[in-house]
Parts: sequence; structure tokens; C-alpha cells
Amino acid sequence: MSGEKRPFSFYVLAAFFGLFVLFLYGPMSTILILAFQGPNGGLTFPMNGVSLRWFQNLFEQQAVGDFGGAFTRSLILGLMVMVTTVLVSLLAGLAFRRRFLGSTVLFYLTISSLVVPSILVSLGIGLAFQIVGWQPAWWSSGFGAHLTWTLPFGVLIMFAVFNRFSPAYEEAARDLGASDWQTFAHVVLPMILPSLVGVGLFGFTLSYDEFARTLMTSGSFNTLPLEIYGMTTNVTTPVLYALGAVTTLVSAAAILAALAAITLIGKQRKKLGPS
Repeated sequence: MSGEKRPFSFYVLAAFFGLFVLFLYGPMSTILILAFQGPNGGLTFPMNGVSLRWFQNLFEQQAVGDFGGAFTRSLILGLMVMVTTVLVSLLAGLAFRRRFLGSTVLFYLTISSLVVPSILVSLGIGLAFQIVGWQPAWWSSGFGAHLTWTLPFGVLIMFAVFNRFSPAYEEAARDLGASDWQTFAHVVLPMILPSLVGVGLFGFTLSYDEFARTLMTSGSFNTLPLEIYGMTTNVTTPVLYALGAVTTLVSAAAILAALAAITLIGKQRKKLGPS
């Protein structure tokens, strides 16, 4: 079978898939490469030498932009959204295991923000804050705007998790004398923990690079996506590409950390399984 000649359609589909991958990662690769321009390099090819000059420039005083402040705000906001998304999604998943009055309406209200254009959500929240006399800020109105994007994903994931979760495990724990809290902490939570890590990953990464829902809700201080967008019109050095490379690495590090946590949880579960 291994020596069988592949049909022509295989090569056509393989070429199509290769073009698809190039389309996805080509722009990102270009930014990563140009971030290593030489000290006298510009914003386009060909590269004028290779150096780490523009990464070093990120940590120096900038004539335009506030890299450090914008990055810190995005990081803090992403962590806030991550924790809130995990907690609310978990509670919603537990609550919706049993039907209650208005559960269908509440479910559709929760996911309805996914079909509303992001810029309209941002505009609506910003206007609501101004009407009540509150000053929009990244940690308040921006935080709420991001939750309208992350919570529906987290809730849908937890619904899928609990839809496959067998109540027999909980019944067995109660038969052995466990309380409701002990059943949750020692039976339910360890089993759904990998999914909670995934929900947290969704919450952080979706918030970290969110632009449209932050545009009208960030107040006087920009988050990192807004800072990058603002700099595209007045920054003429590859420092912008260096910033893009660093933010991409942060997102990749978050994904790798989540995968490592899921793998570690899986190994721990295997160790406890035979007993």
C-alpha cells in the first residue's frame, strides 16, 4: 500500500492546502522577518542588514506611542477577562444542567452578542457610560465590552462539556457520603479542569487582541491593539514590526502554557486512574 501511486487529485488538494497555509501565515511571517531589520532598515523588503535594534527600541523612550503602558493594560485586561469568563462560564454550565424558568431566553440573550457587529457593541457601551455620567475606561467599559465577546464562547464550551458529563460520578460520590461541595471539588472539578483551561485561554487571547469592541470603550488610555493601529499612521521604523512580533509571542506563550497545563492535568489523571 505504501508504494501505491497517489492520484492527481491528491497533489491538487495538497497544493491548495499549501496555498491556504501560506495565506494564513504569510503576513505574520513577513512581520516577524522585518522585525529583525538592520539599524538603517525600513518598513519593506529588501532588508538592510539583520539586528535586534528594533526590539531594544521597544524598551526605550518613544517619541510616539506608549508601548509599555499599552502592553500592561492589555495584559491586565486579558487576565481580568480570563478569570471572569472562567468563573461565569462554569457557574452558567452548572446552572443550565437543569431547566428553569426563562432559561431559553437567557441562553439566547447570552449568545446574541456574537451576531451583533462588534463596533456597534462598542459604540452602545460607550454611549451608555456617557449617558449615566461615567467616564469610559479600559478597566470598566472596556472590560464589559470584552466580556460580551468572550462569555458566549465560554458558556457554549461549558454547555458542551456538561452535556457529555455523566451524573453517575456525582451519584456515586454522594452514595459514599460526600457533600455537594465535596462532590464538586473532588469529582466534578478535576474532570472538567482541562475544559476550564481552554475557556481561560479563549478569554485571554480574545481579549488581548480585541480591537473593535475596545475602540469606543477604552477611554483616555489605549490598549495594545489600539496603540498599534494608531502607530500605523505615524511610525516609520520597523519598531512597529518588533512590537507585532512580541505580541504574537505573548499569544503563542499563552497557548503553549494552556496546552502544557492540559497535558499535566491529563498525566495527573492517569496516575490517579488505576486507584
